[in-house]
Amino acid sequence: MVNLVLFGPPGAGKGTQSENIIKKYGLKHISTGDLFRKHLGEGTELGKKAQGFMDNGKLVPDEVVIGMVGETVKEFKTAPGFIFDGFPRTVAQAEALDELLAKYDTSIACMVMLEVPVEELKKRLLERGKTSGRADDQNEAKINVRIQEYNNKTVPVAEFYAKQNKICKVNGVGTIESIFGQIEKSIDRHYV
Repeated sequence: MVNLVLFGPPGAGKGTQSENIIKKYGLKHISTGDLFRKHLGEGTELGKKAQGFMDNGKLVPDEVVIGMVGETVKEFKTAPGFIFDGFPRTVAQAEALDELLAKYDTSIACMVMLEVPVEELKKRLLERGKTSGRADDQNEAKINVRIQEYNNKTVPVAEFYAKQNKICKVNGVGTIESIFGQIEKSIDRHYV
């Protein structure tokens, strides 16, 4: 079983590369955004808890998020592995994820971190904004805030995995194929 954390700033190409990783390695994709939509839509206990916090403009606490992730891991425990997209976002979540995966005698193999220079990110997001319809892809001030938010919150998580020798930095500039080639090399080093 190989478990990956996929990280990168907005516009780094996570969506495209996660599809390639899933296709090649058969991993189960776990996105907290998807989990929130599923639990809220189904009205589960965890969904109701999350809704209560969201209705009050508060962040959903780690234990609720981890609960959702834990249910998915349990449900798909026979999968060849998982790709965690946009999660964990904090060191506390990373520690909780390690504990959760240890219950299934597995762990994170590596954090694949797509690195793209800020000016390239801005260019990509503004270009994507022409077709995505997303307001936050069309406004440079909002893009700057998103990139800053990513940098502030991701650095500690990256340091957490770096201390475990589980960080795989990938240059996110180039063709989709060349970037995926770098990702494959990183994954294959940890896959065996």
